[in-house]
Amino acid sequence: MARFRLLFLSTAVRLSALFILIFALAAGALVLYVTAMSERLLIAEIRESLNQEVAAVQRAYERGGIGQLARVMDIRARQPGANLYIIAGPAGDMLAGNVASVAPGLFDKEGWTAEPFPYRRYQEENAKHPPRVAIARVVFLDNGMRILVGRDLAEPGALRFLVRRAIFVTVGAMGLGALLLWLFIGRNALKRIDRISDASKKIMAGDLAQRLPVSGSGDEFDRLSLSLNEMLERIGKLSEGLRQVSDNIAHDLKTPLTRLKNRATEALAAEEPDARRQSLEGILTEADQIIRTFDALLMISRVEAGSQAATLSDLDLSAIAADCVELYEPVAEEAGFRLDARIAPGIGIKGNRELIGQTLANLIDNAIKYADGDQADKTIRVNLAPGSGGGVELSVADQGRGIPADRRGDVLKRFVRLDESRSKPGTGLGLAMAEAVMALHGGTIALADTDPTNTDHPGLTVTLRF
Repeated sequence: MARFRLLFLSTAVRLSALFILIFALAAGALVLYVTAMSERLLIAEIRESLNQEVAAVQRAYERGGIGQLARVMDIRARQPGANLYIIAGPAGDMLAGNVASVAPGLFDKEGWTAEPFPYRRYQEENAKHPPRVAIARVVFLDNGMRILVGRDLAEPGALRFLVRRAIFVTVGAMGLGALLLWLFIGRNALKRIDRISDASKKIMAGDLAQRLPVSGSGDEFDRLSLSLNEMLERIGKLSEGLRQVSDNIAHDLKTPLTRLKNRATEALAAEEPDARRQSLEGILTEADQIIRTFDALLMISRVEAGSQAATLSDLDLSAIAADCVELYEPVAEEAGFRLDARIAPGIGIKGNRELIGQTLANLIDNAIKYADGDQADKTIRVNLAPGSGGGVELSVADQGRGIPADRRGDVLKRFVRLDESRSKPGTGLGLAMAEAVMALHGGTIALADTDPTNTDHPGLTVTLRF
């Protein structure tokens, strides 16, 4: 009983009941309208036919008087399906006709009867037969006598009964069909809702691996479950990514904070001014590194939020790339590398100078820091040229050990570093920031091997496509 109560409380069932009620009301109104119009048209035809009958008997009276009138009305009254024919005296007493009795006072007024009147035929005078109903036209003759010509209303009544019965049967069948649908389809729907509700409770309890059931029918419940399952999959990945980022942040900050603490301890314990000054400078260096980490995080968040979109303007990308290469040439030479710049002149885009410059600087800095020093080719190439499809491609390529193809998607995430020991300098935010900057500019970032044939040092080419 509780299940059926829930069934009738469901929105689908209530909507179905409302639709059936609206249909029933509309069907009822349609029945009343159709039957009323049909009766009106039928009665209009009956009146037209009676007018013709009245004209015929009047002509008979004019030709042969009351005798001819009586003969004509008697002949017409004996025909199958005959109309009602009555001859009455001046006082309204019935003298002849095919009707046994009529409503009193019927002959008091000439013309059409105001309302349908009851009457009985000769063979239906006993009380077992209910009185019939008819309409008629009364005509006063010049000698004071009255004649009545009428027509039984059984046909309009039968039509009204048939139409109403048909619509009642139809509405009843629809109601029964709807009830059966509620019992069978609605019950199945409630079971599926219960399964979805159970899965949802497990998810809310913390089981993010739980998924909503899918029956495979492809209906609305399946489409909803599939959409929510995709959302749960995405939430799970985001939660896992957030956990990894939290772990990486804790790991990356623990080391510089530990060094910061040690430097502070050394500064407190140092007696010589030079030793104390050296410790304080180390403290500042570690603090700057921590600040740079948080600045990079804030920059990525702002770029992903689109807060820098308002500062996009027309830029000379060729000039920005040349300035960045010139800035890092001494750094590269000191590390034993050579910068080879192939920059096409006059390439302009709409973007943010600071973000693009910082992104290119990060890529060159990564190539210098993470490329091994034992490769034969120690050249880092910076290329800028028009790309396919009318775009622009800016790339930084080295000949280091590269990044495995299955890890290239990971290194674009925050704090992800291939150096699990984290012994090399860096924050693991450079490529994540590059991806965010390219998304802001409507572009993409791609990672590929510089020389796929070299298994030891395939290198890495990072391409920014504007």
